[in-house]
Amino acid sequence: MHHKLPVSKYTSIKQLLYSYLLKSISIDTYKTESKYIKDEKIPLHKGRDDNRVFYTSSVSLRLSKSQNRKAMELASAIASDLSGIGEDVFSIQIVPPGWINFELTNSALATWLHSLVVGSSWGAGEQGSRGAEEAINAQCPMPNLFTVQYAHARCCSLVLLAHREGLIKLREPIPNTSPAFWDVIFPNPLPWLNCDGTLQLNHSDERRLIGELIQVVDNIECPDVSSSVKWEKVALNLSQAFEKFWSNCRIWGEIKITSPELAQARLGLLMATQSVLRFVLEENLGVFAPLEL
Repeated sequence: MHHKLPVSKYTSIKQLLYSYLLKSISIDTYKTESKYIKDEKIPLHKGRDDNRVFYTSSVSLRLSKSQNRKAMELASAIASDLSGIGEDVFSIQIVPPGWINFELTNSALATWLHSLVVGSSWGAGEQGSRGAEEAINAQCPMPNLFTVQYAHARCCSLVLLAHREGLIKLREPIPNTSPAFWDVIFPNPLPWLNCDGTLQLNHSDERRLIGELIQVVDNIECPDVSSSVKWEKVALNLSQAFEKFWSNCRIWGEIKITSPELAQARLGLLMATQSVLRFVLEENLGVFAPLEL
C-alpha cells in the first residue's frame, strides 16, 4: 500500500526532494558546479496550492550560464535523471523559462503522514533542543499559546476516545506524558489511500492542515530556514488549521458508520498533528504539551 521512503533520514519533504536534486546534479555533466550548488544551496521552494503538494526549483536557471546550455534544455536533462530515481515519489513538470516542479505522489504523501504518526527520527538533532533553550531563555510573551496547547490536548482526547470506541486500537492507550508518536495496532497501516490509490483526505480543510504540517516539518528539519522561523506564529497557524479541520471534517456519527476508513484516516491526521504540535511546543517553544486541559 505504501512505498518505502527514506523517512528515517529525510522526514522533511523538502529535504527528501533536495536529496534527489543533489544526486541528479552531482553527475559528471554538472561537476564544475556541484561544489557551488552545495555551498549555496539548491533553490527549492514549496508551492502555494492546498490541492496538491508540490515544490519548485530554479536550479536549471542557475546552472544554464556556466553550462552554456538553455535553461529549458538543462531542466529537461535534470528531469530525465530524476524520473529514473524518483518516479514513485513525485511527478515532474518543466515550466518555462526553466523551472522544475515536483508533485508528491499520493502513496508518498500517505507514507509521509504515516511516519508522523508511528515515529521516525525527525527533530532528533540538536536544533530542536536549541530552539527550546532559546525560547526559555528569552522569556518573551507568547500570545495565544493556550490556543496551541488546547489544540494539542484536543487531539489527544479525540484519539483516546476513538480507541475506547473501537474505531482504532492503540497498544498503550493511556500515556503518562504527551506521546511523541502513537503505537497503532489497528488498523495498521492506517487507510490513508482509497482502493484506487488516491488520498482519502481531499476536503479543503484536510488539505490545508496537511500543507501546514509539511511546512512546519520543513521548518524544523531544514537548517537554512529554521533560524528565522517565528515559532509562536507557526504553532498558532497549525492549531488554527486543526480547529478548522475539526469543525468541518467529522469523524463520529454518520461518517463513522458509513465511511469508517475515512474516519480512521482523519484520526491519523489528528495523530500526525498532535505529534508535530508536541514537538513545536516542547522543543521550539519550551512549554508543556498537555494531554488534557
